[in-house]
This record gives sequence, structure tokens and C-alpha cells, in this order.
Amino acid sequence: MGDFSMNSPRRILSLSKNRATSFLVPDEKVSGFAVSEEHGPKPSEVYGFVGSISIVVATVIFFMWAYIPESWLHLTGITYYPSKYWAVAVPTYSMVAVVLAIGFYIGQNFVATPPPTSLNTMFGKHSTFYLL
Repeated sequence: MGDFSMNSPRRILSLSKNRATSFLVPDEKVSGFAVSEEHGPKPSEVYGFVGSISIVVATVIFFMWAYIPESWLHLTGITYYPSKYWAVAVPTYSMVAVVLAIGFYIGQNFVATPPPTSLNTMFGKHSTFYLL
């Protein structure tokens, strides 16, 4: 077959696209491994990975602090930590804040909506008939 023998995926790619440029750096042509122009992880991927690992570690530390008895913590040398009250108080306050925020949002929608007896519920600036 001569010049058209396909030895590597790089050669198939370069012949199928009819490109004059090569994807390989001259030093890497000897090794046969191609390196693209853009390599490495994106910053958002790195931040996501570090963030997810940090959340898992923080959750494990939180549950250890919340459930391990104080005498065991003192045996390991850990003497400075917040009160166990906060292990119950912070999640409770967070849940109450979410429920109140949802209630406030629903209340705002009720205040902004015209009453059912108003003609503005049937006619408005986007309808065929406009009353005001």
C-alpha cells in the first residue's frame, strides 16, 4: 500500500481531515504519543472536585464531633470544640429559615396577585380587550 498504510490513529486522523498541520510536537513524534493543544483539567473541574472533597471531609468531621462522646474526644487530645448544642441548633435553624423563606415567597405572590373579583385577572395589556 506504500504511503497509505495506516500505522497509527494519528495518521488516520491526519489523512481523513487532509490537514497540513500535525497534532504532535516534533519531540513527541518519536514516542508516538500525541499531545493536544489544550491539556489538563479546566478550573471549574478542579474547583468542583476540591469542593466536593471538602464537603465530604467537613461532613465526616461534623458527624464525628456530634456523635463521639466528649470523654473520647478528651482521650484523643481534642479539648477545644464548640458546644454540642450547636450540632442540633444549626440544622434546626437552617430548616426553619428555609420554611420561613418559602412562606414569605408564597405570601409575596398572594399580595402581588389581584383579587379574583378584579377584571384585571381576565383583561390586561396582553389581552384583546384592555380595561383600566
